[in-house]
Amino acid sequence: MRKDLILIASVDRNWGIGKENELLKPIPEDLKRFAKLTRGNLIIVGRKTLETFPNKKPLPDRVNIVLTRNESYYCEGAVVVHDLDSLFSAIKDYAGTIYVCGGESVYRQLLPYCSKAFITRIDESYDADKHLENLDESPDWVLTGQGQWQESKASVLFRYDEFDRKS
Repeated sequence: MRKDLILIASVDRNWGIGKENELLKPIPEDLKRFAKLTRGNLIIVGRKTLETFPNKKPLPDRVNIVLTRNESYYCEGAVVVHDLDSLFSAIKDYAGTIYVCGGESVYRQLLPYCSKAFITRIDESYDADKHLENLDESPDWVLTGQGQWQESKASVLFRYDEFDRKS
């Protein structure tokens, strides 16, 4: 199984990632960065995450893989898989970068296969109902890059951090 996946997420101070299937705070600059990083590559998302995309359609200029337990789920333009064996079979020969893009269940299942994590930190706490594992407290991860705080057009402070899995 591959161990070179890259997790990409936006988190609040408590590692919250969403509430009621929405981002906690959409940050225009971060959404542009996400598009730039993932375009031309492969993304893995859950069904609920894909359904938050514009028109509930796969993101353009990427290979979209949807990991869902719903056996009858179909999405035109995406590869749908129902378990980790099927997922790893689908990506085994992919030569480009593979991003794990959420939601909570997908992050939880695939974190052990990620070698890097690109985290957008939001300097606020929200009433989140979905969370990512706190990588600051994980013995398996080390903070290798810490960006400068900046204010977004959405009037929120954020920064970009990078974590690497310890060998």
